[in-house]
Amino acid sequence: MFSQTITDYWKSQFLNGDVIYNDENFTVTINPDLSEDSRVMVLETADGRILAVLTPEMAKKLDLSKEQELSELIFRQKLNEAGVTLHGADYLFYFSEAEKNVLLQEDLEGTLRQLTERDDAIFSEFESSASEQDLDDAYVELDHWAVFGSFEQDRLVCAASMYPWEEDLQIADLGVLTLSSFRGKGHARKVVRSICKYAYEQGYEPQYRCQLDNEASTFLAKAAGLTLLGKWDVISPDCTVGESE
Repeated sequence: MFSQTITDYWKSQFLNGDVIYNDENFTVTINPDLSEDSRVMVLETADGRILAVLTPEMAKKLDLSKEQELSELIFRQKLNEAGVTLHGADYLFYFSEAEKNVLLQEDLEGTLRQLTERDDAIFSEFESSASEQDLDDAYVELDHWAVFGSFEQDRLVCAASMYPWEEDLQIADLGVLTLSSFRGKGHARKVVRSICKYAYEQGYEPQYRCQLDNEASTFLAKAAGLTLLGKWDVISPDCTVGESE
């Protein structure tokens, strides 16, 4: 359903290393190459499979070995007993290959355009009209790799920005923010589709993430034509268990 870039990336994250447990529902892999801030990760795919990956140090802390019978429940109990907290899952959305083809053939219209540093004053006014919470949640910045905005009566009312997800990886993570009084008018859908089309034209796969309780953002992802890959969680940045000395 998804491009090779997407499937290869998530396989590399969760299936590289020593698979110590695998059944039809649950897989656990030990990977010594995980970074400090991703030393435990869990992915629940849209079809219900659970993949977990962790460093050898974390596997030792959780007392995991190849001989054990495991399940997601047992794994999460072991996390809990060891004092390991996860950050809180994000939904991961991407365009399916079919939807990508529809998008690339679409002629996007409306009062929207790519923004540049010359739009600094316009963008500053936009930011000052949004709440701190909305700004934090959306993470839309004018100095990101790509920025698109939608206008109403010559005023910027919706903006989306993208940045490369990781170095040497052709995936671009996006954020989007619509001013509260202009929501429900289709601005965000058009901006998301426009910036995603641009990303494809630059050789990148768009990635849309949002927290599980953000119903408006989840609705927007689906309205923009994106498909859910799954729920991705990573160790909390505040968790000190298993950190390198």
